[in-house]
Amino acid sequence: MYPVTFFYFLFATNVKESLQSYYKHIDKEFTLKIYFEHLRIFANCLVDRFITKLTEEEYIFEYEDIDTPTKVLENGCILLHSHFGGWAASANMAHITNKIHIVMQEVLLKSMKKIENSKSCKQNLHIIDLNEGGISVSIKIANALLQNDIVAMMGDRASNEKGKIALKFFKKPADFNKNPFQIAYKTNKPILVYFIIFQSMKKYKVEYLVIELDKNLQEDEAILEAMEKYIKKYEQIIEAYPNQWFNFYNFWKR
Repeated sequence: MYPVTFFYFLFATNVKESLQSYYKHIDKEFTLKIYFEHLRIFANCLVDRFITKLTEEEYIFEYEDIDTPTKVLENGCILLHSHFGGWAASANMAHITNKIHIVMQEVLLKSMKKIENSKSCKQNLHIIDLNEGGISVSIKIANALLQNDIVAMMGDRASNEKGKIALKFFKKPADFNKNPFQIAYKTNKPILVYFIIFQSMKKYKVEYLVIELDKNLQEDEAILEAMEKYIKKYEQIIEAYPNQWFNFYNFWKR
């Protein structure tokens, strides 16, 4: 990954600009060395999306307590990820046994997608492609949760304007995705927030947060309360691991 990282280090000027803005917003130092390391970790995490499909048993995912998230996963939930760390590799973790429906805008090149599909060892992964349209996506999500499957979604990037809500993140407003929280409220399913933190080659640390939406509150109030819990946890993770943030655009741009 070093030569690949060096190529992007030299030519990906838009990524550099977005990371300069990011480090400024979180009040952290940004140097060329930090920039290179940030890109290198991203490259490793991205490649692990594919390698974990082939050599799942060689990867270590460390938990302080694995029993709690395992029970939540077994009964079906919204698995909430962020564009941070090894989120894409986490679908191949051995303790996840029921089917995972990953809701995403699939933009892989056809050649890469062909490799990923042909080499996949996991038979319980399914992509719900947002490009299929709102009604089709909604039906597939509802059916998955009715079957107590896992629906994986991103909390820090909405696919449409209706899903966006501006909330304070490091003291300034930024857009987050309220769709997972709306679905959790309507289906009475918990949200399991996962942060998959890159430690070293083939080794990740998992931090999580279980969010139960308060049905005694009105929907908008319950969603806002739950989202604030998610954002607070996200800020804590960013403070500890700033070089694993993979939103390569101006996240705070209004």
